[in-house]
Amino acid sequence: MAVRVVFGIRRRIIAWIASFFEKKNGIGFDLITPICMFLLITVGVLSIRSAQNYHMDTQWKSQIIWAVLGMLLYFGTAFADYRIFLKNGHWIYFFSIVLLLLIFTPIGWRRFGATRWLRVGSIVVQPSEIAKLGTLVMGASILARSKIGKLRDSFQAIGSVLLVFGMPVILVVLQPDLGSSLPFLPIAFALLFVSEVPNKFFISILSVLLFLGSFVAWDAYAYHLFLDHHQLNPQTSIGQFEKISLLPLKDYQRNRIISFVAPDIVDPQGVGISWNLRQSLIAVGSGGMTGKGQGNGTQAKLGYLPQSVATNDFIFSVIAEEYGFIGSMCVLLIYAIMMANGLRIACLARDCFGLLLAVGISVLLLIHVCVNVGMTLGIMPITGIPLPFISYGGSFMVICCLLQGIVQSIYRFRSEY
Repeated sequence: MAVRVVFGIRRRIIAWIASFFEKKNGIGFDLITPICMFLLITVGVLSIRSAQNYHMDTQWKSQIIWAVLGMLLYFGTAFADYRIFLKNGHWIYFFSIVLLLLIFTPIGWRRFGATRWLRVGSIVVQPSEIAKLGTLVMGASILARSKIGKLRDSFQAIGSVLLVFGMPVILVVLQPDLGSSLPFLPIAFALLFVSEVPNKFFISILSVLLFLGSFVAWDAYAYHLFLDHHQLNPQTSIGQFEKISLLPLKDYQRNRIISFVAPDIVDPQGVGISWNLRQSLIAVGSGGMTGKGQGNGTQAKLGYLPQSVATNDFIFSVIAEEYGFIGSMCVLLIYAIMMANGLRIACLARDCFGLLLAVGISVLLLIHVCVNVGMTLGIMPITGIPLPFISYGGSFMVICCLLQGIVQSIYRFRSEY
């Protein structure tokens, strides 16, 4: 009797799980993205555990908990109609802005010289990650409701989108967290590009960006001359040039820019601001073609690559050391499959809102992967941007899972339009 009950319960559980993957109006469940997510999360947990093997830390266990919560949210979002975000986009955006403003209140938690987190008891949240979701949804909802034509006729929609994206960028930069602010503008331009905004707008924006880039380069050069003239050490004189500069950058950010272009100027011995990058390059190079093997990496475990960055910003160097060039390329291939699948679903979307959301989420994934891997290899400035599904972090993991759940929802409900 007991055996029959057990088998009956098992059949019901299997039938319940199978119902999730049944076709809805002729459309099934897309398995590509969840498989890629599972593989990346597994690699991330193993890499975090390896990086902290000698330190007996339990971040990898926390990462598993966040991953489970994220996957539950993924499936919950996947089986909900994504039009709910169109109807409530303004509330999500408002909520994310309020969280960013709370950073500047007593519950804002300061670490590593920046206030980027909210802490209430043992609960820690990074509002900038939630702001990416709210801003993307709000921007897509505005463009989905707007008529885009000639540049003059599109000014209102363009202005609204830039205002929506500009507000969180300013609040994130003020934390200061320049790295987390980077994905916002590329996402905005991607949404505007897909909306077929006239090319004159992008030419104008490109001209402005070139001017700003030149201004930043001039500011960094002036900073170098200032240090040289006053015979100051860039590591110990942080904050002095900020008082006279017209550009609202912190001196440590200027050091990062110069260390990317000319590291010998700000850190000739390689023991200061360029230490993390040098150790990352050693880890990547020592991995060779096939790597040292799971758990056999040394740069992070022995502390050469500091624990404060080994499990998040520089987690890819841990992967490269242990899995080598082949393993690293496999990880990048999984990301490429996810992004290509996201763009495929964007092309299958039957409405403008679904198209914009899928494109924006794919671009967000692309920016994070390119910048994180690029700074690990020394071909991008160090900005402190995490690697999706792999870097340690609860807020980022949950938001990444939710965003991919939206893409799955777009795939499942596209037949209703």
